[in-house]
Amino acid sequence: MNGYKIVICGGGSTYTAGIVKDLIDQKDELGIRELWLYDIDEERQDTVAVVVKAVIDDLAPEIPLHVTVDPKEAFTDANFVMAQMRVGGLKMRIQDEQISLRHGVVGQETCGAGGMAYGMRTIFPMCELVDFCEEYACKDYWIVNYSNPAAIVAKAMHKLRPNARILDICDMPVEIEARMAEILGCELNDIEVDYFGLNHFGWFTNVRCKGVDVTDKLKEHVRKYGYISEASLNDALVKDPDWAHTFENAATISTLFQDYLPNTYYQYYLLPDACVEYMDINNTRGMQVVNGREKRIFDASAALKRGEKVDLTQFYVGVHGRFIVDVVKSLAKDLRHRQLVIVPNNGAIENLSDDATVEVPAYITDRGAEPIRVGKIPRFYKGLIEQQDACEGLVVEAVIEGSYQKALEAFTLNRTIPSARVAKEVLDDMIEANKGYWPELK
Repeated sequence: MNGYKIVICGGGSTYTAGIVKDLIDQKDELGIRELWLYDIDEERQDTVAVVVKAVIDDLAPEIPLHVTVDPKEAFTDANFVMAQMRVGGLKMRIQDEQISLRHGVVGQETCGAGGMAYGMRTIFPMCELVDFCEEYACKDYWIVNYSNPAAIVAKAMHKLRPNARILDICDMPVEIEARMAEILGCELNDIEVDYFGLNHFGWFTNVRCKGVDVTDKLKEHVRKYGYISEASLNDALVKDPDWAHTFENAATISTLFQDYLPNTYYQYYLLPDACVEYMDINNTRGMQVVNGREKRIFDASAALKRGEKVDLTQFYVGVHGRFIVDVVKSLAKDLRHRQLVIVPNNGAIENLSDDATVEVPAYITDRGAEPIRVGKIPRFYKGLIEQQDACEGLVVEAVIEGSYQKALEAFTLNRTIPSARVAKEVLDDMIEANKGYWPELK
């Protein structure tokens, strides 16, 4: 049969409709035979699928959509699996955020105590997904994984399923590149970057626009305004104060450490006190998602069921979806597109251990990622990265071994947590909250 069977794992995500729209935009180049949604939460997935079906009917009614909770149905003969799992759902995300904030530490989805808790919930379900693909999918299947927390999930898969055909990615660097393009007044496709680090823990070392080095120009701007263009500064503050605050924190970090441009997630590690002061335990980011994006898609689903007209464009996801689909297309067609990916180091960063799990530029081929060597990095950045990579490695070992001690060591090493005493208090509360999700820690 011609074309690819593409499966979205985590079909009940509020991002699914937007991802499907971006797949449809590339349907002729990519060649889509059929689309499948797979989730373990049938009710939620069925709700989201109403909106997804409306998107397909509007843009590409010839593409069949299948919705299932049966892994054999979903993954049999699958060519590409796009993984966007959220183990525990938004309810557990909010709990992660609030437990952390009660102890006076960063309450965030992928960083700090919340990120480690989320990672510990996700490792074994991701192993299960890989096993389903090994059993049912095409022999040359690819999993494109962007499930958070990507660093911990990737490190676990490199250890537990080293031969799996899985490519781990994150859209945050590309989101920052889009901001850079806006600042420079060019298109995202005009931007090419050099970058090193871990996922949500990296630095842009060089930025080129149409081949011209614009790094110094961007540094000067970011130190003044963060990753917000002057023209959109007031608009950004009104539309989304949290993201405006995030991009402004980049200005502080760029002023303190002037060698490179930071990934915005460094705010949680280098400015944790400022982040905690800004965060609201009664209105966490997870709560905002529930009351915002999730409510909109649930309301739209209900309206469509009633036969009402809905503006589907509100669910399109912009850079996020285009990046993910571009990676799928480059894998499918051996296009060698240059993207940032999460891979075992294996010499990419010369003075880091080979088993570090790094985020670096790579060419995406039909055989996977071909990382571009970065060379040696300065001591300060190396020290930051080694500490965080050790933390993430201990999280993985804690799950595999069921080790309380290794979990405590991971929480203690994390820069968002100020002491071993606080680390133990947060960990003990997280253990209680994650019963049924974490393995027993002894």
